Amino acid sequence: MRRFGSQRQFGRKYVLRPGAYAILIAGRDMLITHQAEPFDEFQLPGGGIEPDERGPVALHREVLEETGWKITKPRHLGAYRRFTYMPDYQIWAEKICHIYAARPTRQIGPPQEPGHSAIWTNPKAALRLLYNDGDRYFVRRYALSGR
Repeated sequence: MRRFGSQRQFGRKYVLRPGAYAILIAGRDMLITHQAEPFDEFQLPGGGIEPDERGPVALHREVLEETGWKITKPRHLGAYRRFTYMPDYQIWAEKICHIYAARPTRQIGPPQEPGHSAIWTNPKAALRLLYNDGDRYFVRRYALSGR
């Protein structure tokens, strides 16, 4: 599996954290999320898959929490690995990031996650904004390749 970002640090204990993240395209626009805390970052909407969840179920939940939008037709595009510190949980994590393409269908309300904003942009601008190399890799492959 492809890795983005820092390598695993020898002697450091990592918690395995699978997650589901979405490339959300509507026409020529793409929906991403801005997270103000604990770091000021633009990200693909998504997050952790709970132990009792499957990836698509977590994806629907996380996208709604972070953007306020319902989605349809999630399609798994691939996955990548990332080693990072998660200050919200005070853990070092080995994140397995499952990337999906889906369609945003209806805005239910504002984002439910504190500090999150839903941002509509175009895929080229998203490449400049997204913090994570893995997210940019999948946007480049999916959103800018003509799907």
